[in-house]
Amino acid sequence: MATKKSASKATKQITEADGEKLKELFVDGLKDIYWAEKNLAKALVKMAKNATSDELKSAFELHTTQTEEQIKTVEQVFEIIGEKAQAKKCAAMEGLIEEANEIIESTDKGTMVRDCGLIMAAQKVEHYEIASYGTLRNVARTLGYEDAATLLQQTLDQEGETDHILTGLAEGYVNEQASVEQ
Repeated sequence: MATKKSASKATKQITEADGEKLKELFVDGLKDIYWAEKNLAKALVKMAKNATSDELKSAFELHTTQTEEQIKTVEQVFEIIGEKAQAKKCAAMEGLIEEANEIIESTDKGTMVRDCGLIMAAQKVEHYEIASYGTLRNVARTLGYEDAATLLQQTLDQEGETDHILTGLAEGYVNEQASVEQ
């Protein structure tokens, strides 16, 4: 009997230690997306300025506002879990922003080809954010941070809506018009 009790206690201790490692991973992921959102907010302003169509400019402006709200949401998640909001450089977002800048530099101003490229770059960003928020939400649930998971799900839903808007613009007219530009 004593052996069973000791084994049970050891298992609980391992589980608690693993839980701490998982929380560290979760916090690291929050730091990553916090940096990503802060830097994306700046990049979206540039993307809006360089978009050709009014619809795409509006989509980028709307997402800039949402991104600023998402920064505050990530700060709330940090607070919920008792951690200080800190950013850690996100190499993935840095690369995606650089790719958007390269598209701006390599396409002609005032063309739908540029808009097509900006949509491509923006959707890569959205898919990265969707993956990030989805996994963070799942880990938050595993750790028992239900309020944090709810906030992360709300942000995940917003990212999905933005991706849908961008797809609609591309399929609606941007790609078609880009295909006939000389």
